Amino acid sequence: MHAAVRQSLLGTSQLSLRTTPSSARVIWCLRSQATVATSGPAVTATNRAEATLKRFWKTVGIETRDDAFVVTLDKRPLKTPSGKRLVIPKDRPLAATLVAAEWEHQDTLLKQHSLPMTSLASRAIDAFEDEETRKQVRAQLLKYLETDTVWYVYHVLPPGLETQFQSFHSSEPASLVTLQKTHWHPLLKWARETFEVEIEVTDSFVLKPHPPETMKKFDELLSTLDCWQMAAMERATYTSKSFLIGLALTLRHITAEEAAQAAHVEVNSQIEKWGEVEDCMVVSTTSEVLRTNLQRLHLAHDVDYHDVRRQLGSTACLLAVHRSN
Repeated sequence: MHAAVRQSLLGTSQLSLRTTPSSARVIWCLRSQATVATSGPAVTATNRAEATLKRFWKTVGIETRDDAFVVTLDKRPLKTPSGKRLVIPKDRPLAATLVAAEWEHQDTLLKQHSLPMTSLASRAIDAFEDEETRKQVRAQLLKYLETDTVWYVYHVLPPGLETQFQSFHSSEPASLVTLQKTHWHPLLKWARETFEVEIEVTDSFVLKPHPPETMKKFDELLSTLDCWQMAAMERATYTSKSFLIGLALTLRHITAEEAAQAAHVEVNSQIEKWGEVEDCMVVSTTSEVLRTNLQRLHLAHDVDYHDVRRQLGSTACLLAVHRSN
């Protein structure tokens, strides 16, 4: 099981299964956590939770309705922000389980950042069942294809030649080249061979436009994705800031951790060169401002590290499909 799934399932040992004979419904029951009493109906549970930032439900469950999974709060179906039922296909039991777990593990106060599966599933239903929205998102994703970070590769110059070049890439450390070969080059090879397209790369600021045939082929590929894959592709691309990384994760060519490592190639190269920020903080300094800035930088890096994996992990979990024999 992927690490992203294991993290999402932490604390769900209270999950139990029961079947109601009268309706032949399968219900996953989760133990109730702390609750806050509120009154009055809400348009949707997600909207109500966002407005109050408080837990108002006592129980969370998963029911099968119309050959699909429905997450319930106090027996009422969970809905998307636009008011549609959050219905998850029967072949995605992991997604349904994790959505339910997210709501179960909200305590007294709602932590919006801890609902990545809910927001992703809602996005798939609210946005990508509409063809016009799909078209607009495809256009935005293709802009990432035009200037994908993966296209900008660096080379280590032979000894003695570094001083003859003044462009920034000429003095890039060998660690960056090594990380690119490890995480980026396989993606380039995969894309070129799998989709039979020509992809331009550069080692400078200037990138030659990709051939129109390449752009067209990837646009056609995006048009074949279902609403769940489109939601995953959008999040993976925006999180990794790379069309190619997002596509590889969406098509399940790489794992969430591999996608995170590919997205952090440049950051990890800097860490290899300069060390972790927390290592720098042990250096004695008389500047309180410097120490404070280092602490903020360390915190920002730590938050980004975990957020990228949370976002990419939720993407991978949404894409996990159960194939019945």
